[in-house]
Amino acid sequence: MTLQKINGKKLAQMILSGAHNLSNNAKKIDALNVFPVPDGDTGTNMNLTITSGANEVKKLTSDSVSEVAEAFAKGLLMGARGNSGVILSQIFRGFSKGLEKKEAVTTIELAKAFESGVSTAYNAVMKPVEGTILTVAKDAGNQAVSVAEKEQDIIQLMEQIVAEAKASLKRTPDLLPVLKEVGVVDSGGQGLLTIYEGFLAALKGEELPEDPSDINMDEMINAEHHKVTQDFMDTEDIEFGYCTEFMVKFEEDKLNEYPFDEEAFRNDLSEHGDSLLVVSDDELVKVHIHAEYPGHCLTMGQRYGSLINMKIENMREQHTAIVGSKEKKNMQKEKSEYAIVTVAMGKGLRDLLESLGASVVIEGGQTMNPSTQDIANAIKQANAKNVLMLPNNKNILMAADQAAELAEENVRVVPTKTIPQGISAMLSFHPDADIDSNQQAMDEARKQVKTGQITYAVRDTQIDGITIENGNFMGIADGKIIATDSDKMETVKLLLNEMISKDDEILTILQGEDVEDEEVNRLIKYIEETYEDIEIEVHNGNQPIYSYIFSVE
Repeated sequence: MTLQKINGKKLAQMILSGAHNLSNNAKKIDALNVFPVPDGDTGTNMNLTITSGANEVKKLTSDSVSEVAEAFAKGLLMGARGNSGVILSQIFRGFSKGLEKKEAVTTIELAKAFESGVSTAYNAVMKPVEGTILTVAKDAGNQAVSVAEKEQDIIQLMEQIVAEAKASLKRTPDLLPVLKEVGVVDSGGQGLLTIYEGFLAALKGEELPEDPSDINMDEMINAEHHKVTQDFMDTEDIEFGYCTEFMVKFEEDKLNEYPFDEEAFRNDLSEHGDSLLVVSDDELVKVHIHAEYPGHCLTMGQRYGSLINMKIENMREQHTAIVGSKEKKNMQKEKSEYAIVTVAMGKGLRDLLESLGASVVIEGGQTMNPSTQDIANAIKQANAKNVLMLPNNKNILMAADQAAELAEENVRVVPTKTIPQGISAMLSFHPDADIDSNQQAMDEARKQVKTGQITYAVRDTQIDGITIENGNFMGIADGKIIATDSDKMETVKLLLNEMISKDDEILTILQGEDVEDEEVNRLIKYIEETYEDIEIEVHNGNQPIYSYIFSVE
């Protein structure tokens, strides 16, 4: 079988297959995180990003390669999460540009599109690092161009692209020493290879293997972020109008007639809606789905037992009420001169940032990076002429920059990488100064603070000469693991000993959701006895993952 040209429908099949394959492997890609912290999210971010692109492709019925690629790129752009997601969106943004005005493409034209994607992605990154997703994309793109000069079969071309992407991925530890030290390949590169493998499977007409151990983020994305995107859609665009939730309590006599299989049940339900989530144990199954005919879904569930905890909401009415209310409110409210938009995870941190003057605090951080769309929504919600955006996480910087470029408002991104940097930047804001002066002052302020974090390891590893055991606590100073111990308080002491110098005056403690007040009081007593001249401030941040976040100035 040879395939000398592909049209828009075939490209759409490739994209959906690539997205599906990434969804199946997202958890494994997350596990490739260099730091053994419980927030490895490359696979999750790339999966949520490509899901956004795939959803745009699903809306099309076009035979045009150009139109399919353009829709895919648009969805990726607005759904991009984390640096890996933003880079992925840039790869396929360039890929889309390479396919402009084309109804169908040959091997040469497809290869040039891959090459265009590489150029766009490299140009989007201020300091490209080799041994990452960029390298895998570049090597695969170069191979595509070389092969296409002699090969007219697109299947053979894609096989060579996948083969070179695999080889390039294996070489990433030789280009990035930290990967070799930890013993992993680059997670972003692995994600891109997974997408390309999905492309190839679609061209060959092969079914991709399912991995039941993985969380299907494609099913979870809309359930997690449905509320965020209300402003960017029209009521008539809602295809499945009823948010339907129910549980089925299994009954033995019904199971004898209809044995329950979670995967089969999920597949059956998927034909009746989207935003599907199915979770089961030995006693019951819980379902969330956006459906047009919720009764059909309830009937399907009733085959296995009795229905309990049913809830059905009309999303069209909700959407009309939400958008109408916001439009009315925005019409009545004039734009303010300034707004600060920032990101944090945890009620305490959100309250703290709002008390310092944040207009909008986006819920997100280590475990769930907000997308370009989320940030764009928040900028719009701030309703100001000038907006200062503080990401507070290095993995949100690129999405913030992307949202700023798309915004109609005058937006400046202050590249804060931690919550302490964000707090310090906010304290230097002056409402009477112009936005450029504020951006400069806030950028300088964020550089003056030292950040420490206490979390736990999710696997054994060795990094920067430190041996870390699974389950042990780790002390991280400005992104570098410098201490580890089986005892949390001992880890805290080791970290603070490295962070606090004789010239430091203020230590701010942000208490995580897993820390009791009694433990904090013991920590304060130790600090007062050990560092007599330091002033201590404590805030209950309620942040997940990090038991403590320290700010030293």
